[in-house]
Amino acid sequence: MSSAPLLVLLLVLPLPAAEYDLLIRNARVADGAGNPWFRADVAVRGGRIAAVGSLPGLSASRVIDAQGQVLAPGFIDVHTHLEGGIEKVPGGDNYLLDGVTTVVTGNCGGSETRLADWFAQLEQTGLGLNVASLIGHNSVRRAVMGTENRPATPAELARMQALLEENMRAGAVGFSTGLIYIPGTYADTAEVVALAQAAARHGGVYASHMRDEGARVLEAIAEAVRVGRESGLPVQLSHFKIDNRRRWGQADKSLALVEKFRREGVDVVVDQYPYDRSSTNLGITLPSWALAGGLEQTKARLQDKTTRARIAREMQARLHELGHKNYAYATVASFEPNRDYEGKTIAEINRRKGRRPRVKDEIETILEIIEQGGAQMVYHSMSERDVERIMRYPNTAVASDGGVREWGVGVPHPRSYGTNARVLAEYVRRRGVLTLEDAIRRMTSLPARTFGFRDRGLIREGMAADLVLFNPETVQDKATFTQPHQYSEGFSLVVVNGVVAAENGKMTGARAGRILRRAGGPP
Repeated sequence: MSSAPLLVLLLVLPLPAAEYDLLIRNARVADGAGNPWFRADVAVRGGRIAAVGSLPGLSASRVIDAQGQVLAPGFIDVHTHLEGGIEKVPGGDNYLLDGVTTVVTGNCGGSETRLADWFAQLEQTGLGLNVASLIGHNSVRRAVMGTENRPATPAELARMQALLEENMRAGAVGFSTGLIYIPGTYADTAEVVALAQAAARHGGVYASHMRDEGARVLEAIAEAVRVGRESGLPVQLSHFKIDNRRRWGQADKSLALVEKFRREGVDVVVDQYPYDRSSTNLGITLPSWALAGGLEQTKARLQDKTTRARIAREMQARLHELGHKNYAYATVASFEPNRDYEGKTIAEINRRKGRRPRVKDEIETILEIIEQGGAQMVYHSMSERDVERIMRYPNTAVASDGGVREWGVGVPHPRSYGTNARVLAEYVRRRGVLTLEDAIRRMTSLPARTFGFRDRGLIREGMAADLVLFNPETVQDKATFTQPHQYSEGFSLVVVNGVVAAENGKMTGARAGRILRRAGGPP
């Protein structure tokens, strides 16, 4: 008897699709609001936080066991200077590897003046992190009237207002000033108020690098608040500090004035980087009038012996006012004509030139560098006591005042690499200045509420899935003033808009960042 082959029919069914894109289990969730951490799972779908809590039985395309590490909202750095750097390193590596998922650029009065075009360029390139921008007073003033040392005419003011409004409509999150820099330093308060009022028609924030951060800091705070009051904009005081050695220890007075204005109903908050050294250009050591008209006019003034002598006298008087004996507090961070200068103080460079170790000769060294185009500097200008006191103030946000860095280029301030890790390691873990939850609040929900990022800064269902997972016992900044090009450690996972952007200290190459535009209209 022959046997017929047995036919077995297999019904192949498609596997059920995963419910979520990403599921992070067993995390200590610090939600960004300053609440005590709690154990939970967090599920992500479509770039949003879809569920938070005990989530057994859920499926996801990728499941990560947090193993009890801290899961926080992605950090928001509200004071950066990305222009010129993000185009070269669009991944924003140094920020992502420090837990930062969103940055605000255009600070200190310096920004792109055609934000619509710049945003489109960045979107075409692709971004590793989210980017928002202010529109800067100095840039707008320069576009309309150059670097002239004079008041704006009514026609020029109208043109500046029009340019400012154009950029607010393009999505700027506010208006910034840098009133120690040219040409903004040549503007009176009335001009700043008039421009802020134009910005206020579209909402946003007034972010100010104030006119003074030392001997006249109280007057500068009052001026910034006046701008906010008269324009109706909330006020963000940038990189709050005391940068005059003779005034070290007086941060309490500045903070008391800020708090007084808050009690009077002014929405004013501050940001700070956790270092006792600042970074800006070498030109600030010269009197502002000497810089009017740009580099060529400055060089022309320096070629006149009488004018050069006047500049030198005023520089020496300013140095004395700041409480410094010489320029050993000023270190070159970047100087393209001679990279050998980088990492050395003006005093050291002066000695290398064979000059005597005296202020007169150091000033001459500075003027020669200015004639070659100037340099980016790091200044030891603050005291650790003031840094810590400002950090303890509840309305202080953490911000770097840094930029996107090309690895190994120059000797920049380490804040571009390690600001957030430094706060968590030094001021939370070692010194106990802040609790872990409050430090995270200052990096997340506080800056988010100030700049109107309503769907970021908190771990809540429906919020954007910007997340950072880290070990609070090992998180550590590595960047130093002598070796700044070092990434932070201890961040296990950085997620931008639901996509893993960095993992275990390595970039994934994902470009899930977005331009964050402010919607038009008042808040």
